[in-house]
Amino acid sequence: MKTKLAIGLGTLLLGLNCCSLVIGQRSSNLCLEGRVELGGQPLSQAEITLWSTQGNEAPRRRARTTSNRDGLFVLRTSSRTNTGVFYLTASGRVDSAGKTSGRPAVMLLSILGSRVPNRVVVNELTTVASAFTAARFIDGDAISGNLPGLRIAAGNAPNLVDPVTGKWGRAVLDPINSTQNTTLARLNTLACLITAYGTVSDETWRSDFFKAATATAGKVPANTLQAMAGIAKTPWANPKKLFTLFDKAYPQPKEGRRGAPLAPYLAYAPSDWAMILKFAGGGTYSAGKLCPDANGNIWSGQNWMPGSQSGVINNIGGGTVKLAPNGTALSPPITGFTGMGVDGMGWGTGVSLDKVWVTSFNGAIGVMDFNGRQLGKESDFPMAGKTGGLMGVGVARQGDVWIADGTKNQLLHFPGGRVKDGKTVSVDGLKSPFGIAIDSQNHVWVSNSQSDTVIRFPANDPTQAKSFRVGIGARGVALDSKGNLWVASNTSLDFPPNKVPDGTPIIKQFEMGLQHLKDKLVDGRTTGVLNMIRPDGTQPAPKGFDGNQAINVPWGVSIDGNDDVWFANFWGRGVGLMAGAEPNGHANGTKTGDLIHMFQSGSLEMITDAVVDPAGNVWAANNWNFIDALASEDPARPTSTWGGGDGIVVIYGVAAPTRTPVMGHARPAN
Repeated sequence: MKTKLAIGLGTLLLGLNCCSLVIGQRSSNLCLEGRVELGGQPLSQAEITLWSTQGNEAPRRRARTTSNRDGLFVLRTSSRTNTGVFYLTASGRVDSAGKTSGRPAVMLLSILGSRVPNRVVVNELTTVASAFTAARFIDGDAISGNLPGLRIAAGNAPNLVDPVTGKWGRAVLDPINSTQNTTLARLNTLACLITAYGTVSDETWRSDFFKAATATAGKVPANTLQAMAGIAKTPWANPKKLFTLFDKAYPQPKEGRRGAPLAPYLAYAPSDWAMILKFAGGGTYSAGKLCPDANGNIWSGQNWMPGSQSGVINNIGGGTVKLAPNGTALSPPITGFTGMGVDGMGWGTGVSLDKVWVTSFNGAIGVMDFNGRQLGKESDFPMAGKTGGLMGVGVARQGDVWIADGTKNQLLHFPGGRVKDGKTVSVDGLKSPFGIAIDSQNHVWVSNSQSDTVIRFPANDPTQAKSFRVGIGARGVALDSKGNLWVASNTSLDFPPNKVPDGTPIIKQFEMGLQHLKDKLVDGRTTGVLNMIRPDGTQPAPKGFDGNQAINVPWGVSIDGNDDVWFANFWGRGVGLMAGAEPNGHANGTKTGDLIHMFQSGSLEMITDAVVDPAGNVWAANNWNFIDALASEDPARPTSTWGGGDGIVVIYGVAAPTRTPVMGHARPAN
């Protein structure tokens, strides 16, 4: 297969000199050379179309042609660059005998980005990669949606498959992904289903495939592109049925490999078909809170420094990490961005329209621009040296910044994000405040990590604070588009409380909390809930939602563009999806608080946060990992650097795109 492809492209480059002539005469002209394949063989007489999409408007057809008997094609159009995104579709006709005639059989896809390469290969792998990264923008055969999200989708497709070669991408092949998760095997198995559809399957198999590939509450697909998009949108819908179809197309012999065209493939039916990758570097280690900026870059403060033998007993503080929307590390290695006295961060990361705010276990506050440059010095803050260990950062729609002082039971307020105007605010009922959200009425919501309450007060009158009971150890908070507050609590109301004295340092709180959970979570016991508090203060489930006990010590919580709820299942090592206040687009009978799915992977460790970007990707923070390394006075040396979580993880295209940065209520990206 590799030899045929190399010869085919070589023949194309030698025989189609018109491309080089056109480019030489007019550099803005586009001449795209490519090959379309199915099962490693050329797909002849396929209709190839180049499209461009500028956002929410309908995509524009830029060029069209037909592949020759070797699957080769040339496309010409007026421009190689675009403010939007280019993509290719290839529609072939293959009958049950594999001949290029008869019924429409396959439609392939490759999303290319804002610049078209000189040459491409379009095949099953590019289709799967493009369908998953652009899942939220595919409607029928067309792609459109919010422009930042489209760019993010196009930038991530090469992580799975290289559009130039049609072979596996750089990220899925790196050591932490090729061996720690099943994404490569899932990618290949789904690609094999497309191959089977066009080559070895019968009409019954094809019909069953389309039914199994139908997204929840979606339409039955009409071609393989739509089928992959359906699987990508709700990858938890029919994993066993799809695997059974793979098994029928390529049966497992008593000995040896299946006859599948790609390996590795899955050996067992998955719990879902999600495409999950892990990214590291740039100082990433023990990530706490995650915050996407307006362009989809991921910012996160790190508990500890990579390479250190850090845990809750001994530790070296980490810095601030920035990942590009495609997971590339943009911050300095090991240290991340540092400055202004910040040394090790917990929940203290916040992003506004023009700045990044971080807080530290040592009480320092950092403010930087989007290039990581510090915008002042530690002494610029009026309360410098007078705070305790700092945790959550809340950014209001109008730019106010609020910070939780987790050891002195107070808040810091910076009107309009102005450092010089910062002041300390006392609020009754604070008990190691943790997460902060500010609603459209300018009410400030604060979770209490050492209590079972959330506090709400008008920003201009903290004396009017009200308390709402939730689970014990309230952590992350998030507002949906209707103003409902969602909060994740580590433990349920019936769980034995952990008594932590006021003023206990944050890391010591973590140590005590970890030991308490180790002692109590035995014999398969789980604990923890999510609560929803309406704007009028009422709760549909006062004791919280526990996901039929699948929730286990939840931490961060976020809302997507469909008002669904995503949460970090810390002790359960997973990312959970819960139906929001007004369930929409789910199976019939789905109610508020129902657990839709729990994503798990070898790449997901003990995560503290799960956030949604403008492309509908869910990013998860691997905060902690190996408990013995975390909590030991004298850890085993081979695993002594495993206390902190390894990397930041993405789950492609499973959420409704969200406008970022999140300042106040969650909003759909549009």
